[in-house]
Amino acid sequence: MTDTLELTIARLGASGDGVADGPIYVAGALAGERVRVRRIGKDRAQLVEVIERARERVAPPCAHFGTCGGCAVQHLADDAYAGWKTALVKAALAARGLDVAIEPMVRIAAPTRRRAELAARRTPEGVTLGFHESASGAIVDLASCAVLVPPLVALLPALRKLLAESLRPGETCDLHVTAADNGVDLLVTGRSPDTRRRAALADFAAANRIVRIAWRRNPGDAPEIVALHEAPRIDIGGVAVVPPPGAFLQAARAAEEALAGEAMDAIGKAKRVVDLYAGLGTFSFPLAGRVHAVEGDAAASAAMLAAARAAGRAGRITCEARDLARRPLLPEELDDYDAAIFDPPREGAGEQARHLAASTVPVVVGISCNPATFARDARTLVDGGYELKRVVPVDQFRWTGHVELVAIFAKAKSRNRHARA
Repeated sequence: MTDTLELTIARLGASGDGVADGPIYVAGALAGERVRVRRIGKDRAQLVEVIERARERVAPPCAHFGTCGGCAVQHLADDAYAGWKTALVKAALAARGLDVAIEPMVRIAAPTRRRAELAARRTPEGVTLGFHESASGAIVDLASCAVLVPPLVALLPALRKLLAESLRPGETCDLHVTAADNGVDLLVTGRSPDTRRRAALADFAAANRIVRIAWRRNPGDAPEIVALHEAPRIDIGGVAVVPPPGAFLQAARAAEEALAGEAMDAIGKAKRVVDLYAGLGTFSFPLAGRVHAVEGDAAASAAMLAAARAAGRAGRITCEARDLARRPLLPEELDDYDAAIFDPPREGAGEQARHLAASTVPVVVGISCNPATFARDARTLVDGGYELKRVVPVDQFRWTGHVELVAIFAKAKSRNRHARA
């Protein structure tokens, strides 16, 4: 085959692709393998054949593996997989000059993912619904999924029927699906349904245990509730929270509990805690002391406050809607707290980390889904007098290059407010 070439894979890259000299990235290849590939770009190649297999290669558990872009490394043996993910965290920290022992990774079983972003397109044959192919706009029509919780997989046929009646030929839409505690919460982004279809949505929701359907024309638009069977509920630290449509939620409940457990152990009996990028209260509600929760999404902050009031915790938990990228808490605002938590989006804490570093908060807990931006923020804290004491990877994004982590920082005693006093 003149359009192919043979390569030796040197390592497994950060996204799960095999990497040969060049570099050339080959999805589906593993370190140490000799492979035949077809070039599909300057630095990418398509796997044609594995000539010499790695000992770590195993049969993937999902029939869609290799085309679906949701999982990258189902073909990697479990022990090697855990080592690879831990190495991603270690490499990110080392790149910032941070040398700390990394705790064993907390393993989250599959299928436990309770939220997902799906794509749909109406074709002449029907509706294609699923995840995108890797590095492609094509949609893989899911018949099963090894990571999603069963209620979301079971809903796929009914969603196809709904969209077949709602989408025009060739039309697309995106779906944010969440398995709430009392049913599925659905947010659709695309052309809004007409009056006739709206009348049928309530019946569809009731028949398929969909507690709420919201719709918006574009990603930045405010969602409109078009069917409400009952308010979706998420239990967080014993408090029932009604999330806004499309709200951020830790992907797996077991991961949420592991992260919150690490945070609570580190904070201990701290009387006053500030929870930065608080979301719906993942860390605020489980804590025993007084908590000030700061969140940039006003709808999420309002949902958290409403839940605190309904649970009789409004006197202990206060909520503030504040964009921490534009208006971070300053050191003089932070210094009154005994502990701080920050759980920023993938781009990291940025300026907020700089102000945390200049504060005298004795204990800081950092949570991140991006080891690279976390390492940058950790470097800022360490340069400001904090010691990075503990890093725990949490594998809630199973079989992908994404890894969650929780880290504990302690201010050097000579730099904290008690020593100054």
